Amino acid sequence: MAANSTPESPLPVGEVSRLIGGWIDRLGAVWVEGQITQLSRRPGAGVVFLTLRDPSYDISVSVTCYRQVFDAVADVVGEGARVVVHAKPEWYAPRGQLSLRAAEIKPVGVGELLARLEQLKKALAREGLFAAERKRPLPFLPRLIGLVCGRASAAERDVLENARHRWPAVRFEVRNVPVQGVHAVPQVVRAVKELDARDDVDVIVVARGGGSVEDLLPFSDEQLVRAVAACRTPVVSAIGHEPDSPLLDLVADLRASTPTDAAKKVVPDVGEEYERVRLLRDRARRCVAAFVDREERGLAHALARPSIQDPHRMIEERAEQVTALLDRGRRSLRHHLDRADSELTHTHARVVALSPAATLKRGYAVLQRADGHAVRDPGEVEPGETLRARVSEGDFSVRVDA
Repeated sequence: MAANSTPESPLPVGEVSRLIGGWIDRLGAVWVEGQITQLSRRPGAGVVFLTLRDPSYDISVSVTCYRQVFDAVADVVGEGARVVVHAKPEWYAPRGQLSLRAAEIKPVGVGELLARLEQLKKALAREGLFAAERKRPLPFLPRLIGLVCGRASAAERDVLENARHRWPAVRFEVRNVPVQGVHAVPQVVRAVKELDARDDVDVIVVARGGGSVEDLLPFSDEQLVRAVAACRTPVVSAIGHEPDSPLLDLVADLRASTPTDAAKKVVPDVGEEYERVRLLRDRARRCVAAFVDREERGLAHALARPSIQDPHRMIEERAEQVTALLDRGRRSLRHHLDRADSELTHTHARVVALSPAATLKRGYAVLQRADGHAVRDPGEVEPGETLRARVSEGDFSVRVDA
């Protein structure tokens, strides 16, 4: 429960420390896992002092144990070893310091570490962090390469020398960090995030020259895996450990077998590219030459055609055909006109021969009554009736006698 205090009635430091100690005393013993960073075994002392650190979160806590507790594992446990400690939290009031009193220490074996890594691997795979579709391609020729590696390490030398041998103008932004031990994870994560935040860095290489399973544990840390998965810059893993690949190999956009292999995959070879350009240039020249030759042959074939060599010949041939057709048309029209004229003359003669005027010219007359009707029967007229007689040259009146 919270202690009652006011600005007028504050609690003394000793009272606060006593209360904290009371609260901590009520806590039970717990199993704690971490990595030993400092180990103090003074000759003749009955207590062993060590520091237990969590590499993922950069947090440490002091641990004390009786000498006989540590002697049980002294042959297999040292600085840098990962252990599981069964301890009870203690509060040292005079200094206001929290520590753990260990009653049992167990080393974490390689088999157990690999089993935990396999469980973490399956959990991260279910989240899709290792999916192939989320991996990004590397740029063909990066402007600036970020390199995370150990200081003055063989991995740094291999990457820099091989990359500059392949492309002398390549530029690097190097971050030297611990690549094993308790400080490796936070510093590698910090270096990756710093390089990812820069707009001029096109690719990030995390390199180390191999090592044991315990040495490579930082590169399977969940914090580092998630930091790489969140990068917007392509990341290349070049840890160089074939038998047991760290989880960084799975989440990275590209895995290189060694730092030298990473340099070959990140930077193109200037000699190979020059040769490729030469081959492409020669191929382009051959294609252009073949195209020009083909077009020249087509042009020569077109120029050899009669219509191109003598362009007026076609007009002259067509002119002769037009003249012939015109003459033929005129003859045909003249023939039709002559035949029509003959038929018209013949028809005219028939019409004239059969017309009433021709009959009248032969001396016949047509008698018409006053109403204009022709007289065809003598019974149609009355005695004394006046008729009109029409002859070839005119007409005159006649009277009917009885």
